[in-house]
Amino acid sequence: MPKHSSRLALAAAGVTVVLWASAFVSIRSAGAAYSPGALALGRLLAGSLVLGAVLLVRREGLPPRAAWPGIAVSGLLWFGVYMVVLNWGEQEVDAGTAAMVVNIGPILIALLGGYVLKESLPPRLLAGMAVSFAGAVAVGLSMSGAGHASVLGVALCLLAAVAYAGGVVAQKPALAHGSALQVTTFGCLIGAVACLPFAGRLVEEAGRAPLAATLNMVYLGVFPTALAFTTWAYALARTTAGRMGATTYAVPALVVLLAWAFLGELPGPLTLAGGALCLAGVAVSRSRPKPSPTAPAGTGTRA
Repeated sequence: MPKHSSRLALAAAGVTVVLWASAFVSIRSAGAAYSPGALALGRLLAGSLVLGAVLLVRREGLPPRAAWPGIAVSGLLWFGVYMVVLNWGEQEVDAGTAAMVVNIGPILIALLGGYVLKESLPPRLLAGMAVSFAGAVAVGLSMSGAGHASVLGVALCLLAAVAYAGGVVAQKPALAHGSALQVTTFGCLIGAVACLPFAGRLVEEAGRAPLAATLNMVYLGVFPTALAFTTWAYALARTTAGRMGATTYAVPALVVLLAWAFLGELPGPLTLAGGALCLAGVAVSRSRPKPSPTAPAGTGTRA
């Protein structure tokens, strides 16, 4: 991939992880007033409206037929199942436990990407993911405190991790046929349709929810969904699912910083150490070995 395109993909991935990290702060407000299904539907409806408007302005139209299987699967699993069960799971377990369990997702993405998409699993990717996962566990332990963790909550977070991984791996082939905007728009729309059974709850809860909670729900739809999922798809089309999954290990570290900045939650030593491990692991997983000095010109080692 040309260096310019590589830098754009890395920048797009950076936008994604920052916005996904910011989502945790907004979910705290919205989740206090909206039930899991209603919050997911409201977020997806807001995202679908924004994405649909941009799609019309850009006149991209419908994606090719070959892209639809991946769009449908990712829409149901990632935009639909993942968002509902994660919202539900976080009500049944403390935030730290949820973070630890859901962070199995990138590992599953790498394994599924290797098995389904025949992607390579270079040692640096595996090593970086191991370091980042250790960091995510450290952050999770530091956040757990005296929290609670029910069997149902852990099971829901595991289901969220599986749905997330399955959705990413299904989305990757679709991006070979449709644009990032097309794949994201129709995936989001399919997720919204799948969540329509929660429409009654959404209307009922919106009538009594504080304005701040509703604004946070809209924010979740416009930025961490519409914008961040599009930049994710743009970057995913230009790299492997495994590398993109590993990049999301930067999210726990950013959540720590955002919670410190906006919620006044001063991180402890274990939290800071875990965040540093997350970032170090991402750096390792995205690095490439230097070409051997003895290799002939024009050759090199592939990561």
